[in-house]
Amino acid sequence: MANQFIMPGQIFYGEGALEQAAASVAGFGRKALVVTDSVMVRLGNIDTVTGMLEKTGVGFAVFDGVTGEPTDKMVEAGRKAWERENCDFLVAVGGGSPIDTMKAIGVVAMNGGSINDWYGREITGSLPPMVAIPTTSGTGSEATQFTIITNTEADIKMLLKGRPLMPDMAVDDPRFTMTAPPAITAATGLDALCHAAEAYTSRKAQPMTDTLALSAVKRIFEYLPICYTKGEDVRARTQMSLAALEAGIAFNNASVTVIHGMSRPIGALFHVPHGVSNAMLLPACFAYVYREAADRFADLGRAVKVAGPAEPDLDAAEKFIRACEELCRFCHIPTPVEYGIGRVDFLEKIPKMTQDALASGSPANTRKQLLAEDIEMIYRKVLS
Repeated sequence: MANQFIMPGQIFYGEGALEQAAASVAGFGRKALVVTDSVMVRLGNIDTVTGMLEKTGVGFAVFDGVTGEPTDKMVEAGRKAWERENCDFLVAVGGGSPIDTMKAIGVVAMNGGSINDWYGREITGSLPPMVAIPTTSGTGSEATQFTIITNTEADIKMLLKGRPLMPDMAVDDPRFTMTAPPAITAATGLDALCHAAEAYTSRKAQPMTDTLALSAVKRIFEYLPICYTKGEDVRARTQMSLAALEAGIAFNNASVTVIHGMSRPIGALFHVPHGVSNAMLLPACFAYVYREAADRFADLGRAVKVAGPAEPDLDAAEKFIRACEELCRFCHIPTPVEYGIGRVDFLEKIPKMTQDALASGSPANTRKQLLAEDIEMIYRKVLS
């Protein structure tokens, strides 16, 4: 059976990637809207990027109105800045939130209306040229045809999809990840682990995604603990930057599964950062579904050397899940209650979270068939 494989038009990665990309960025237009948040401004990352734009003769305006995980209101504010500043291409600098916001701004800048109008529809048509410069190693948004935007009226995290959402260029320069604090490093790194492991065990996995997903999982297990404890380690940061890129390309083509489907409702209703809610769910979700994909989970266990080549698949798969649990513990991932979510409130929201998870479509990519009662059971397990 033939497969389709989609990735950014250009990718620059490794130390010095920003300088290497400069000439190509200059070819996208005369004035960029730089989409970011106030933290990136304070850390000086925006000065680095706008300095590059200035050297190449490109004008720019900075929109730093991304104040958390992206919402329809942030997108609308960004669209107004785009029109006011008369820009003709987009550059995002930051984690997944600025990159996802950039994509959504591109949609409404070219099509008008609200980003909420696209919920349940595939995004089509032309978008402005987009350059994604991630400052965390995890979301993979620089290499995907997805964006996640919260509809503030419906209290839903909308997973929006369409080929035009793929950035024209991804610039994965590890210098920008050096300032990420341990908690952000852990959450985004575990998000990348979910991307890679879910892509490998997805019904939609294909040979090219398998290659990237396995490579990403191996890098993450080796280098995330180093980045978490020694954030100044350039080699570890470089390897994690590459792992996040690999994982992003993998899940863009193979899709995510149950973890991401169940994670988005927790984020929308309880305002838990995406990477943290994924990590909260990771061990319980995989423990519930692994038997129907034991050979795949076993491959992951052998890849990270927690299982030997001759071990039975079920044993190797279980060892991989235990290794994931240990990595989450090492990175101090809280339970929902430890995070501050009330037990009663969480239990009351399970029916809505379950329906929102199933409506996203992601759980259907899991090799185990999951019904509403299965999703509810996992939510209860995570809370216990």
